[in-house]
Amino acid sequence: MGYTARGCNDAWRKKTPFHVFGLVERITNTMNKKQLRTSLRRARRALSAQQRRHAADGLKRVALAQNLLLSCRRIGFYSPTHEEMNLMPLLNHALWLGKACFLPIVPQRFQRRLGFSRLTPLPRWYLNRFGIHEHWTPRPVRAWQLDLLFVPLVGFDEDCHRLGMGGGFYDASLAYLRRRKVWRKPLLVGVGYECQKADEIPSDPWDMHLDAVITERKIYWAKKKGQTCVTG
Repeated sequence: MGYTARGCNDAWRKKTPFHVFGLVERITNTMNKKQLRTSLRRARRALSAQQRRHAADGLKRVALAQNLLLSCRRIGFYSPTHEEMNLMPLLNHALWLGKACFLPIVPQRFQRRLGFSRLTPLPRWYLNRFGIHEHWTPRPVRAWQLDLLFVPLVGFDEDCHRLGMGGGFYDASLAYLRRRKVWRKPLLVGVGYECQKADEIPSDPWDMHLDAVITERKIYWAKKKGQTCVTG
């Protein structure tokens, strides 16, 4: 492809403050979700600008080494906030490979199901009500139409349980997966820094379960999960 998501990437970099709050504390399984969010976000904010850049490049290398994009045609990414792992290097590589790449669209107030907008050569960016960049489209798609979906997170454990921000958007958008035993789309891959790993993430019945988590160092696969996308 002859274009990249540079507009969004540049805007993200301009608004990104970086601070160091000190050493990362040990995250234990005695914490509740609120305490975990506080500790894990503190650990994430403590990363320097250089560490964040190296982590984004490292995540891209891990994804490509594991052929994570290979069999997936329609891939959902996200526009990173100033704290989250920057997926733009991987997204731009996916565009170069000719993949159809999508970004989430936050619904109107009191709604929870996300739509997804396909990136085009002439993108139309705007800020949503949370100050996150979105790409306008007249025809958003739903999560079940994607082959692979990268999901931001605040924390995770080695069993691929996810701790989010608490808004419930991804849980609501992917709730249909709890009723499906076969033809489960998309492949759900959480994205975070290695410092966001906890001993154990508390799980509620409505929480979605990830198929894998990718960091700058490795991919953690959920038990009994194959490493392929379901397409078609």
